[in-house]
Amino acid sequence: MPVATAAVAVAVAAHPTPVGLAIPLCGASARRCRRRRLWVEASSSASTPAPAPAVSDEGAGAGPCPVVRFEMGDFAVEDRVSVGLHGRSDEMIFEATVRDPSSELYGSTVVLRQLMSSQAKRRGRRALEVLKKLARRQMMYHSYAMQVHGYVTPGNEAELDDGPFILVHGYHGSYSLRHWLQLSDWLPTLEATLALDEDQVRRVGDDSVGGPAVTRQLRLIRILMRDLLIGVNYLHSHGLAHTELRLENVHVSPVDKHVKVGILGNAVDFHDCDSRNNTLASNDERRKMMIAFDMRCVGFIMAKMVLRELMDSSIFLKFKSFLTKGDDPSCLREFLLPILCQNSSSGNIGLQMLDRQWGAGWNLLALLLATKPDKRISCVDALRHPFLCGPRWRINPSVDVIRWGLGSTAVHMAEDYIYGRHQRRRLAYFLELMEVLNPKSRTENWLNILPGRWRLLYCTGRHIGLTLRQPSPRILITNVFLTFAQTADSIDHVFSLTSGIGFKIMPESDWPHDKSGSEGTLSVTTSARIASGRIYIHEQDGKESRITSLRSSRRYLRGKWRKVSKMKELPASLPTVNITMDELDVSISCNSTLNVDFAQKVLQEIRTQTPPEMFDLSKIVCGTYIDARLMILRGVNGSALLFTRSNSTADS
Repeated sequence: MPVATAAVAVAVAAHPTPVGLAIPLCGASARRCRRRRLWVEASSSASTPAPAPAVSDEGAGAGPCPVVRFEMGDFAVEDRVSVGLHGRSDEMIFEATVRDPSSELYGSTVVLRQLMSSQAKRRGRRALEVLKKLARRQMMYHSYAMQVHGYVTPGNEAELDDGPFILVHGYHGSYSLRHWLQLSDWLPTLEATLALDEDQVRRVGDDSVGGPAVTRQLRLIRILMRDLLIGVNYLHSHGLAHTELRLENVHVSPVDKHVKVGILGNAVDFHDCDSRNNTLASNDERRKMMIAFDMRCVGFIMAKMVLRELMDSSIFLKFKSFLTKGDDPSCLREFLLPILCQNSSSGNIGLQMLDRQWGAGWNLLALLLATKPDKRISCVDALRHPFLCGPRWRINPSVDVIRWGLGSTAVHMAEDYIYGRHQRRRLAYFLELMEVLNPKSRTENWLNILPGRWRLLYCTGRHIGLTLRQPSPRILITNVFLTFAQTADSIDHVFSLTSGIGFKIMPESDWPHDKSGSEGTLSVTTSARIASGRIYIHEQDGKESRITSLRSSRRYLRGKWRKVSKMKELPASLPTVNITMDELDVSISCNSTLNVDFAQKVLQEIRTQTPPEMFDLSKIVCGTYIDARLMILRGVNGSALLFTRSNSTADS
């Protein structure tokens, strides 16, 4: 059995018996008292020393909730503590074996949690009170929650309030979920603990075991996440919020192969006990806030399970600060990609898992961590999400999930080094389909979402690089950004618009292998006015044009897209926002000195490699698609420019 950290070991050695108790732990002199079984009663007083008798509610698996009052003579206390048992500074933890032959727990290992402070005692008594609410479905409680068996009474009645309160709860292996994930061989070890076979994996809609590392990890995460969500939903359906969902409080039982949420000492009722605030509206608002808080905690657990780099506290701090500042979680991939690719200990397996199924993992993560609590997904909807459903389950994804998948696929294709004609044609098709399904077509939506920095991913126009040419100088384009900033003139919807083109002047002798060189930036600044508009599909009277239009309609409205768009035929026009520009201000800066002739050649090469709309901003005429993470603008020649929202922290 693993030994705990030095601090815990010293604490156990310093206190061979839980303090404040007159009864010794073991030995012939220990006075064996008859164990009394009580029944939990709902109580709102945290100062009550012990729960009073009550009868449980009726329902499936209904029955009384036994809370056993133990004596210390009932246990044989171990001289060590497993490293996975999580405690606070005002708690002491002991492992023990029940040695009373008359007990139902005889021979089993339990945990004695000695609660020292008044706040810790309140948590212990609250864990006993919660059993009343969970009595109706004891099987669910035993499967998905860490079971509380009872408590230990002090040696005399005078110590009921002043002495420590010892909670007796279940022992579910040596490790918490955090310790499982920190093992170097965590994947095969956890697979063996869960005894994954074909019957087990059918719980998540899979039909096989083994396979590549990405497939194995995704299958395992589906099992853990589904169990966790079922357990949390069990609490929510009984009017409780856990409020302390962390990796340290989640255990995997090797006995029944289920995930156990931690002790419910800080569980909160959805309904306010204060009669002055106990109104229908306030209770409903409180319930939504409590559920949203738990779902955010589940999102953090999922993020650490999938992206094991987040187990590093410094990286997780960046991850959490991104969300704390109010940035949209749908942009997490753009934010995390440069961070995780620097020193990836897992070979980007987490990124591959989240990118699968059209980026469904990123979508679920964004819904769990949504900035607004009312936008966070519920447990039931999360269990139906495509990321947590295996290939054998047929699901009907929502329009939002399909729209997300379209954008994610376009981003993945744009990240490839595209030159094939079929790839370019397919990517242009996805962009057109996104424009048809634009969810934020109103001008007000553009005004709210548009401000910020956007990075250019792809342009359907011409692509000119360095491979087949021999230009002088050799210029490497790094990143191209388009920044919208609001101005004081809010009546005319005027934005300050800046195009920033980063470049690098490489050495001409060995530029294919040596990408170092002088860095610089080309900036184009102007003012842009936003107004509502429409883009029309002009049809001529010719027969050839009508045939082309008919083929285009069939192309967009066939198969799965028919369910999404709910259109029988393509509309004659699409809503857009018109963008008109003022005069341009162009400037170029470089960290090395350039003469006039060389600077002109650099400028000409930059204009050759970048889309003309990014240099001459007046050629951008309208916006056809926008959401929290992606934007599509159209140029005067009809080319589409795909942008993704960028975060300055990720690029610095």
